Amino acid sequence: MQAGTMGLAGCFSFFPSKNLGCAGDGGMIVTNDEAFATKLKRLRNHGMEPKYYHSIIGGNFRLDPIQAVVLSIKLPHLNTWHEGRRKNADYYDQRFQGSVVKAPKRVHGREHHIYNQYTLTVPHDRDGLRAFLSERSIGHDVYYPLPFHAQECFQDLGYAAGDFPVSEKVALETIALPIYPDLNQEQLTCVADAILEFYG
Repeated sequence: MQAGTMGLAGCFSFFPSKNLGCAGDGGMIVTNDEAFATKLKRLRNHGMEPKYYHSIIGGNFRLDPIQAVVLSIKLPHLNTWHEGRRKNADYYDQRFQGSVVKAPKRVHGREHHIYNQYTLTVPHDRDGLRAFLSERSIGHDVYYPLPFHAQECFQDLGYAAGDFPVSEKVALETIALPIYPDLNQEQLTCVADAILEFYG
C-alpha cells in the first residue's frame, strides 16, 4: 500500500524543493469523497502570512496544467533521485559520526527513507552556525521555527509555552542541510567541513 491511498484523503506537496517538485507552487489531494473534495478546494494557501506563520487553517492545493506537465516529466526519475539523496545522507552520517552534532535517526533501514530533508540537531548556537554557513554561501533552513501549538491559528486551543517541550526544543536546535541528489562530492564535503569546523 502506497502513501496517500489510505483513509479519507491523501495529501501531496509539489513545492519545488520537494523530492518531486513542480516549477512553481502546487499540491494534490486524492479522495473518493465528493463533498470532502469540494470543501478542500476552498482552502488554498495554508492560511499563511508571512511564511511559516498561520492566522487561519488552510492548505495549498493549486495545480495548474503547466505544473502538471512538469511533474509528469519528472515523475519517472523520482526513484533515482531518492537513491541520490540516500547516498548523500550516508555521506553526512559518516562525517558527523562521533561529533557533537546529531544526525537524523533512522527507525527503519535507509531504503525506507527519501530524505526530503536532512536535519541535524546541534548542541548550541544554531543562529551562529546559520550565519557561518551563510558567509560561505552554504544553503540551509529551519523546518520549522515555530511549533504548531505556538502558531496564531491554534491559539484558541489554549496551549502555552512548555506544553510541548520536545517540539519547542526541536524548533530551536535543528537545521536542515542541502541533500538534493545533484550535490557533488566537493559540495557535500564543503557542507560537512564547515559544520565540523564551526563546532570544532
